[in-house]
Parts: sequence; structure tokens; C-alpha cells
Amino acid sequence: MTFYDDIYPFYRLQRTSFIFSGCLLTSILVFLVLAVSLLVILPGIRGKSRLFWMFRIIISLFIGAVTVALNFTNNWAEARMTTTATYKSFSNAEVNVEVGLHVGLYGINVTLKGNPVIQFNETIDYNEMFSWHDTIDEEYEEALEKGLPNPILYIAEKFTMSSPCGLIVQYRYSGRYASATLWTAFCCWIVANILFSMPVILYAGYMTLATAAFIFFSMASFSTIMNVPQCIFSIGTDSFETEYSHSFWLALATGVLCAIIGILVVLFNLMIPEKMKEAFSVGVGSDDDEDVSYEEGFLNSVFLDGVTISPLTSKVKQEHT
Repeated sequence: MTFYDDIYPFYRLQRTSFIFSGCLLTSILVFLVLAVSLLVILPGIRGKSRLFWMFRIIISLFIGAVTVALNFTNNWAEARMTTTATYKSFSNAEVNVEVGLHVGLYGINVTLKGNPVIQFNETIDYNEMFSWHDTIDEEYEEALEKGLPNPILYIAEKFTMSSPCGLIVQYRYSGRYASATLWTAFCCWIVANILFSMPVILYAGYMTLATAAFIFFSMASFSTIMNVPQCIFSIGTDSFETEYSHSFWLALATGVLCAIIGILVVLFNLMIPEKMKEAFSVGVGSDDDEDVSYEEGFLNSVFLDGVTISPLTSKVKQEHT
């Protein structure tokens, strides 16, 4: 084999691209299994309530899955551009590439794809993850040792502690608070589902509103990154800035959905409480037990042979005498 296995430009370590978040995949699979398990019992529900229960299961699991999955997605904010830039260190070779920056709550994901993909006899298709448990300085040093392309190193360097942009501090704390409020929203969602199975529909509506409120709080926390002076990423002759992306708007849609459901549940429970209990199959049958009539009964004549019942009036007279 040749020097350093012919890895251009002669770096020792092979790159390992980030493919998919394991935590995100796990959360999706868990909620899919729950959805299948709950939908299997639908044939056992009679009448029109079967359709209501189906929508209830799907919407509830959708809210829970989104609340958990948003913690692990990498597209709360994004930026993309196509430019011509130097490919790697110690070389003047320039390539035409599409650069992407994807910001999540726990780190950034930098993509680099050639246009065309194969240039200089090498496949240019990178997808690198840099997480900030404390800082990303250690991961940036590992990226230097791997010999990643210059555009990826340039973007990652902007998030190090030594960078004059100071992005790491604001992004790290915004992501932490946004994640904490999302987990609180998930806890409120669990409590709301428990209350929906009890004769306290009003409080279930309140907890659904609380779920929406904490989702909005997470969005507000992440939005603080836009209040700091924006750091312009300049690669080659072009530059770009991050903007809100899919996860942010999905969080907004989920929060609005929770708010609508919570408001409707509270209003309907105040106007038609009995219909709401009947719709959610709670509190049904308790009144029936109280209305059972005991006026009519049957006695077994076998047990009454030889038993004489004296009138109550004669017994009262004997006591007075």
C-alpha cells in the first residue's frame, strides 16, 4: 500500500459520515409500534365511536411522536448555497459544491455535495455531525485529523470557543432550554392522555393547553439565536445565513393543533359535559347503577316452610301491654 493508503491529501483517518440519528429512529419506531398496537383493538369497538377512537389515537400519538422527535432533528434552522471553493488543505484545487448547514438542539450537521458528485476522481458527498455537549472543540480537532474538506472545517470553526462570532454560547443554551421545554410538553401530553381516560375531561383540556404552551416556549427559546448579531458564513465568493426550517414550523403546527384541541375540549365540556363523557367513554354507567329498582322481588317458598310472620301491629300492642 502507498503512503497513508492514498487518502487525499494523505491524512491517516478515514471519514465516517453522519447518516441518521439513532435516537430519532428509536423514538419513531416506538411510536409506530404503539400506533399499530392500539389500532389493532379498533375492530372490538362498536358503532360510530370506532371512527372517533381512531382519530383520537392517531392525533394523540402524532403529538407525542413529534414532541419527542423534535429533540433529535437537525433542521430547526438551515442554510444552503452552491459555490466554488478550495477542496482540501495543502491543495489549490477548487470544486463546485453545494454546502448546507443544519442546526439542531444538540449540535450542527454540515453537508457538502459535489456538483457533479465525482470530481478529481473522488466522491464528494459529506454529511458530518458536530454536537455540543459542552463545546465542539474536540470534535473539530478530530475533523482536522480526518482531513475533512475546507468548507466543512470553516463552518465548524465558527462554532468553536475561539471563534470571534461566539455562536456556540447562544446556540448551546438556546438548544438546551428548547429541549427542556419540549420534554416538559411531552410530560404534559402523558398527563393529558391519562386524564382523558378519567371523568375529568376539563382538566385533560387544560393539560393539552399546557402542552401547547410549552411547545411555544421551546420555539421562543430557540428563536433567541436570531436576536444575536448574525455571523455571515463566507465560502469562496458567496455567503449565507441561517433561517428557520422544517422542525421549527412543525413545532408551530403541533403547538397550534394542541391549542385548538385544548380549547375545544374545554368549551365543549362546559356546554355539553354529558356528551363529552359519553364521547370519551368515561363516567358512563355510574348513574345506571344508582337507578336500579328493588321494588319487586321473588322468594323461594322452600325456605319459608314452617315460618310464620306475625303482623307488626300485634307485636307493638304486646310491647305496650
